[in-house]
Amino acid sequence: MCPTAVAERTSIRWRHVRTPIGATAAGWSVGLGVTSLIIWSPYLVAGYKSPSVHLVLDSVDACVALLVAYLVHLRFVRHRRLQDRFLAQGLVLLAFAGFGVTYAVEAIDGVRDGTLDIWLPLTVRALGALYLVSAAFAGARLTRRHAWRPWTWVGPAIVVLTASLGLWAARDLLPVGLAETYRPSSDRPAPSSAHPLLLLGQGSAALGFLSASIAFAIQSARRDDELLRWLGPACALAGFARVNYALFPSLYTDWLYTGDVLRTGCYMLLLVGAVREMRQYWSAQAQVAVLEDRRRLARDLHDGVIQELVYIRSEGCALPAGLPSGDRIVAACDRGLDEARAAVQALGRPSDEPLGFVLHRTARELAERHHVRLEVDLDDSVTADPDQRHALTRITREAVSNAVRHGKAERVTVRLSHDADGRCLAIQDDGQGFDVADTVARSPGYGLVSMRDRARGLPGSLEIQAQRGHGSLVTARW
Repeated sequence: MCPTAVAERTSIRWRHVRTPIGATAAGWSVGLGVTSLIIWSPYLVAGYKSPSVHLVLDSVDACVALLVAYLVHLRFVRHRRLQDRFLAQGLVLLAFAGFGVTYAVEAIDGVRDGTLDIWLPLTVRALGALYLVSAAFAGARLTRRHAWRPWTWVGPAIVVLTASLGLWAARDLLPVGLAETYRPSSDRPAPSSAHPLLLLGQGSAALGFLSASIAFAIQSARRDDELLRWLGPACALAGFARVNYALFPSLYTDWLYTGDVLRTGCYMLLLVGAVREMRQYWSAQAQVAVLEDRRRLARDLHDGVIQELVYIRSEGCALPAGLPSGDRIVAACDRGLDEARAAVQALGRPSDEPLGFVLHRTARELAERHHVRLEVDLDDSVTADPDQRHALTRITREAVSNAVRHGKAERVTVRLSHDADGRCLAIQDDGQGFDVADTVARSPGYGLVSMRDRARGLPGSLEIQAQRGHGSLVTARW
C-alpha cells in the first residue's frame, strides 16, 4: 500500500475519533480492553504496592477535579444552565471523597477499621456519581434567574457533612467493608473479599458513569461544546475504573491498581476538556472585541470621512459648469466615496457571509449608483476564506468602476463559477473597451496593478481581455 493511501486512511480514522461519538467509543474501548486484559491475561500484573504513588494520584485527581469544578462553575455563572451546576457539584464531591474524606477519617481515633473509612468515601462517591448522572440528563435547561451562586460549593459541603454525621452516628452498626483475611494481590481479582453492599455501591457508580458517558456523547453531537465532547470518554473511563475497583477492592489500601490508572485518565480528559473550553472562550472573547472595534471604525468612517466627502462633492457640483477642476473634484469625490463605502461594508458586515451574496451586493450597489444594468450568474457552491473574499470584492468593485467611468458601459455581467482551472470570477461589460497591450506599455493605472496584485495574493491569476469598441472582460482565477 502506498504511503499516501496509508496517510489518508489514518487521517479518516483520526477524524472519526475526534467526533463526540467516536471519542466516547474510544473511551469505552480503552476501559473495556484494560479490564478484559486484567481479568483474562496471565501475563499482566494488575497492581503494585506503592503508597507514595497512590497518594500522589489521589492528590492530583482531587486537585484536577476541583479545578475543573471551578471552571464549570464559571460556565454556570455565564449561562445559568442546570447541567453546569450539577456537574460542578458532582466534581466537588468526587474531589472530597478521593482525598479529603478518606484521609480525614483515617486521622480519627476509635473508629473500627473497614467501617467508616470505607462507607463514608463510598457514599460520597456514589452521590458524586449521582450528580454527574443528573448533569448528563439535565441537558441545556436553565436555573432560576436569581439562583444562589455559592450553592455550587455550599451544596456539596452540606452533603458531605450530612453523610458524615449520619454514618458517624451509625458507626457501631456499620458492617466491615473488606474481610480481615483480604490481602491485596497483583495477579487475581478478589471481589468475594468485599461486602455485597460495597460491590453494589461500586457497581451502581459504574452504571451511573457509563450511562452519563452515553448521554454526554449524544448531547455533544448536537451542541458545539468543547467540554461536553470530553465528558463522554472521561465518564467511560470513570465507569470502568469502578468496575476494576469492584474486581480488585484495593481502593482503601496502599496498592496501586488499574482502577487508579483509569480514574486518573478520567480526570486528565476532564482537564483537557476544561483547557479547550477556556481556549474557546477566550478566542470567542477576542473575536467579539475585534468585531466591536470593526463596527466602531465603520461608524467613524460613515459619520466622519463619508460626510466630509459628500460635502466636498456638493461644493464641487456647485462650481460653474464646464470648469475642468470642478469635474475632477467631483470624480475624485466619487472615487473616494466608493472606497470609503467599501471600507464601511468590509468592517461592518459579518465575516462569514457567502461569497456569491457579497459579490452580488457589491455589484448591485455600484450598478444602482452609476445607473447601469446588472446581470449576475453566481454559483453559490464557490467558497472563499475571508481574506480571499475581501480581495475578490475589491477586484469586482475596481472592474465595475472602470467599466462605467472609462468604458462608458451600460451593462455589466458578473459571473462566479467553477471551471477546469478551478474557481473563476469574471466581470464583463459592453463599454468602449481599450487596447490592453498599449495601456500596459504606456503606464498602467493603479487600478489594473491593484487588481493583479490582489489576484496573485489569492493565490491566483488575473486576465484582462479588451478591444476598442467591444467592451472588456476581467477574469480572476484561484
